[in-house]
Amino acid sequence: MSLPYFENHGWQAEVVTIDPKYSDLAQDELLLQSVPQSIKTHYVKALSKSFTSKVGLGSIALRSLWYYRQKVNSLLKQQQFDLIYFSTTQFPVCILGAYWKKRFGIPYVIDMQDPWHSDYYMNKPKSQRPPKYWFAYRLNKYLEPIAIKNADGLISVSSGYISQLKSRYPVIKNIPDAVITFGAFEPDMLIAQNNRQQFSALLNKESINIVYVGRGGRDMHRAISPVFEAFKAALETDFEKHSTIKFYFIGTSYAPAGQGTATILPLAQQFGIENYVVEVTDRISYYHTLLTLQQADALFIPGSDDPQYTASKIFPYLLTGKPVLAVFNKASSAIGIVEEYGVQDVYNYDEVSPTRLFTFFDQLISKQLHDISYNADAVKKYSAIEMTRAQCRLFDKIVNAGS
Repeated sequence: MSLPYFENHGWQAEVVTIDPKYSDLAQDELLLQSVPQSIKTHYVKALSKSFTSKVGLGSIALRSLWYYRQKVNSLLKQQQFDLIYFSTTQFPVCILGAYWKKRFGIPYVIDMQDPWHSDYYMNKPKSQRPPKYWFAYRLNKYLEPIAIKNADGLISVSSGYISQLKSRYPVIKNIPDAVITFGAFEPDMLIAQNNRQQFSALLNKESINIVYVGRGGRDMHRAISPVFEAFKAALETDFEKHSTIKFYFIGTSYAPAGQGTATILPLAQQFGIENYVVEVTDRISYYHTLLTLQQADALFIPGSDDPQYTASKIFPYLLTGKPVLAVFNKASSAIGIVEEYGVQDVYNYDEVSPTRLFTFFDQLISKQLHDISYNADAVKKYSAIEMTRAQCRLFDKIVNAGS
């Protein structure tokens, strides 16, 4: 989303990334349509997962680490670069920043799109922890300080992530930082529509479909529970009317296709509304996501019970212009952003009104909720071009400080 705009702000970018054939994640060739042809892209190898999984190492970051090192070494020897920017949630790769800084004297910035080393799951039962949590927790605890202590700048979707890191590592308390979310990139909506024939339809056209696409997890139950509870009461009040509604939760697991564990459907079963909730654990591609959001009647954005959770990928939801129901932890910065756009139905899960949820369902059924034109100032403020401007201001500050 930033690549089309870096040059407008005085930066030329080259990308180093994994050759897609080494990844087992959902792939979307259409993503390349929004990348300017002028952008140089260098692909690196990775160890075969069929080999490394035998010793318990399936992470694409660990499998590719050596190859990233070799490729970027070669690039830095051949030409002059001003900055290395890590924009990935495959965080182990970021430890190479400290190595390249020491060897080549080049500063680096890490974009913390999610927490890296976190104690969030420490007091959770084993059944609620991610796979291989014991190993990942200890690995992250060891690797994070290597990367963060030597960083020259931090970008994050959450001010809480930055504050936590600067508190944990006082040596970086004075480095430049910025809170920058994923921007709204309107060209992607058109790409999704123009290629809709490539994607299978996931929604029931006979239903009124309320859709969420994104990760699931028990940490979202507090945001989802009030909605399920209100919907159950609505069914009991007027079954014939409200039984036309169906909730979709799509792409809720990071596990390989067919291996994900449902985390939302069990909650629906607790409320006795499982016949009105569809959970698809398999991830879908980015443009399949955008098309599905555009085909929905309304969109649901549940937040985590982690107060630092930002739901930074909310902008595709808002770009659709569809009616949105959003429920977050009251400390989440997402509430303010969504309200800026002019979304009416945004709540914190401790204070959400069942009456207001009933009204949302009724207005949706009676077609009183229409596609919406959101606040133009907010649309501009959170656009990808403005987010890129903020990135480049941080880059300039770091490079100018070192010159």
